[in-house]
Amino acid sequence: MAETELERAEKRYAQAKARLQALKNREATRQRKLDTRRKVILGGALLDLAERDSGAATMLDRLIRNLPREQDRKAFADWGTPSGSPSPAPSNYDQDTSS
Repeated sequence: MAETELERAEKRYAQAKARLQALKNREATRQRKLDTRRKVILGGALLDLAERDSGAATMLDRLIRNLPREQDRKAFADWGTPSGSPSPAPSNYDQDTSS
């Protein structure tokens, strides 16, 4: 039984739709990777700055203390150096209202 023109058109449409979805998926993956790379670079720069600048260290300490998720704060529990970097983050949610 021969394939009709309509069936061929539907098959081409489905193939084109699948190619389009694959392209969209690849672009979304590329964007997520770029976003992650930017966050890692900025995070590293901020940590480096905090080791050299007490104002940046204070700001970073405040950011860490105010992270809403306990598991995120725990990631910084042992971060800090004796040279003035932020102290370990407290285990409770600390909201600074002095500003």
